Amino acid sequence: MSLLEVQNLVVEFPGRRGTLRALDNVSFSIAPGEILGVVGESGAGKSLTGASIIGLLEPPGHIASGQILLEGQRIDNLAAEQMRHVRGRRIGAIFQDPLTSLNPLYTVGQQLIETIRTHLPVNAAEARQRAIGLLKDTGIPAAEQRIDHYPHQFSGGMRQRVVIALALAAEPQLIVADEPTTALDVSIQAQIIQLLKSICKTRGAAVMLITHDMGVIAETCDRVAVMYAGRVAEIGPVDEVINRPAHPYTAGLMASIPDMDSERERLNQIDGAMPRLNAIPRGCAFNPRCPRVFDRCRVERPDLMPAGATQAACWLHAPARKEAA
Repeated sequence: MSLLEVQNLVVEFPGRRGTLRALDNVSFSIAPGEILGVVGESGAGKSLTGASIIGLLEPPGHIASGQILLEGQRIDNLAAEQMRHVRGRRIGAIFQDPLTSLNPLYTVGQQLIETIRTHLPVNAAEARQRAIGLLKDTGIPAAEQRIDHYPHQFSGGMRQRVVIALALAAEPQLIVADEPTTALDVSIQAQIIQLLKSICKTRGAAVMLITHDMGVIAETCDRVAVMYAGRVAEIGPVDEVINRPAHPYTAGLMASIPDMDSERERLNQIDGAMPRLNAIPRGCAFNPRCPRVFDRCRVERPDLMPAGATQAACWLHAPARKEAA
């Protein structure tokens, strides 16, 4: 059974000039202990998908249709107070900039203890010991002393570890990690990646990892969903998506990654840019940029369909086309 199921999720932003559809029928699932990577260019809808799951959509944005289920229970229609108990207790969040996640006026210990006591039936002393244990688990040295330090007294990498400790404080089943390594140097990135993998292995937690970095995806994830213009373009096992991409957009992303073993003067690039929300093309949203576009792509939108070991929203994999070939 899936831990998280996102079914035909539609997110809209009403405005004076009409309603903008930012997510359009997004569907995927995550199993317990699995790390699902979500990639795509800026504006693809990755972070918005994560915010929808956590229940942190900024008004006037709202879920127009579809549903989000956690262990079979629908959570997208919960009242704000009910969702507050789900967020933190059952779903943890790790954001890109740890400084925006930590209150500079409180020690990291105060913030950890408050989170633990909000969600778990423990007293102050037990919460402090649990907080020290979390700091140790996430690799903070001298945790007994550092627990009483303020966020500005930690380095960027250490602050991100504190944020991960906060996300783990109530032992959630799912962690939504939005660009957790982007602001960190390469050596710290590797440590944070290893930490996320260890969390999944030892705690059985599932992780939704949102990132631009395909290297992080290759190193960390079990499966990957590629998003484009608010839709899932391809989803499948990491090795298949990286080495045998079924969607032309995925192939373009893979070709743009530097290869240290080859001598190329220029990197490949995908011509054009992500369409604006008020100018999504008819048919497949990628068709103006696609090198393999044909007539059907311009008039009819494809849904996810089997494409070898993955699923791709591309008419190249339509059964009738395969038979004709």
